[in-house]
Amino acid sequence: MTGQVRTVDGRVAGRRGQATRQKLLDCLSEMLSSSPYRDVKVIDVARKAGTSPATFYQYFPDVEGAVLELAEEMAKEGAGLTELVAGRSWAGKAGRQSAEELVDGFLDFWRRHDAILRVVDLGAAEGDKRFYKIRMKVLTSVTSPLTESVKELQAKGRVDKDVSPAAMAGSLVAMLAAVASHQKGFSTWGVKQAELRPNLALLVHLGITGRKPAR
Repeated sequence: MTGQVRTVDGRVAGRRGQATRQKLLDCLSEMLSSSPYRDVKVIDVARKAGTSPATFYQYFPDVEGAVLELAEEMAKEGAGLTELVAGRSWAGKAGRQSAEELVDGFLDFWRRHDAILRVVDLGAAEGDKRFYKIRMKVLTSVTSPLTESVKELQAKGRVDKDVSPAAMAGSLVAMLAAVASHQKGFSTWGVKQAELRPNLALLVHLGITGRKPAR
């Protein structure tokens, strides 16, 4: 945790207060992984953290406010997804590696933050602009550099000019997000994780370059 942390009434929290606040967030995060978002109550979070509802309300206005804090923290980490695309080569075997690392990094990020991302997706789908902005912040961290990758390939004459870089990048990222949020469901169809990732990488490489990856 960096910078000053303030209570709801504007006071700067000391080291002990910051630790308590973080414990409340950690407990909430854990509860979201096993309970529906709207079933989580302040008293349950406080009890799990070994404190009182009054202490919870010192740091957050309600459960939703704390969830938004978790979502913002997740989005900050999500900004690092840009590194999975920016400056990567899509030529030859390097292109295959770029696609594989993008898929691996994206799916791993979604798996680590599955609980809060489910809440963010729900809020965004219901029209809550706060959750929508957070969701788009995460997705844009990949969409923007992927768009630039397509533009660079077009400039080199390696991708058809009729391809819309933004549309292609956006479609691929939307696909990755949908698959990432459904990772557990693939087992119902008899798809193993070891099979899912290389096939996703194939689709990403085809979308960006128009070609199958080199072996």
